[in-house]
Amino acid sequence: FALTEAKLGLVPAVVSPYVVAAIGARAARRYFLTGETMSAAEALRLGLGHELATSGGDLDARIGIVVDFLLVCGPAAQREAKELIRAIDGRPVTSELIHDTAERIAKLRASPEGREGVAAFLEKRRASWVPPDPDPVVPPEPLP
Repeated sequence: FALTEAKLGLVPAVVSPYVVAAIGARAARRYFLTGETMSAAEALRLGLGHELATSGGDLDARIGIVVDFLLVCGPAAQREAKELIRAIDGRPVTSELIHDTAERIAKLRASPEGREGVAAFLEKRRASWVPPDPDPVVPPEPLP
C-alpha cells in the first residue's frame, strides 16, 4: 500500500478525507509526504483494512465469512447504519444527537423490516431476508 502522489508532484487530495479519518493526521503526514510503501500488516494496524489474509484461499475464506454475516442482516438496517455513522461521526454527544439517534431507532423498530427482525428473533426463526441454509459462520484463526 502507498500514497505516492508526492512522488509525482501531487497530493492525495481526493482520498485524503477518507485516509485521514482512517489513519489519523500523524500517520497521514508521514505517508502523504514520503510516498513510501507500507506493508499489509502496517496498513491493517493503521486502520486501512479489517483483515489480513496469508494466501488467496485465506482471502476467499475471510471474504466468505464477511459476506455470510452481511447476508443475515436486514438490508434497510445496513443502509440506515451507514447513514447513522455519517451523521454521528465526529459530533459531540448533545441532546440534539441523542434525540436524533432515538428517532432513528424508533423509525426502524416500526418499519416492516424492524418488525420482521424482532418477530423472527422472538420466534427463534430466520428473518425473511436471510437466505435458506447459509453456510455456518466460523471465524478465521487469528494471525500471529
